[in-house]
Amino acid sequence: MSDRQIWVNEQIDPCGLVYSCIACCDEQKAQLCHASFQENLTEAQKQAGWVARIRTVATWEEVPVNALKLD
Repeated sequence: MSDRQIWVNEQIDPCGLVYSCIACCDEQKAQLCHASFQENLTEAQKQAGWVARIRTVATWEEVPVNALKLD
């Protein structure tokens, strides 16, 4: 179990599937990653329903298995 907050950035396609995922414990890096995820979505993707999401979890077990994990 971790006493640190873990930041999870995800790009999610219109079907709700996680396309990209990066997780880390550094909030500043997580915010920069989130901004990059948002900027990399084209207008067409946004209109089609793609989203960039940032969320926090308490443990690494809550991070999707396909995530790039940066500690």
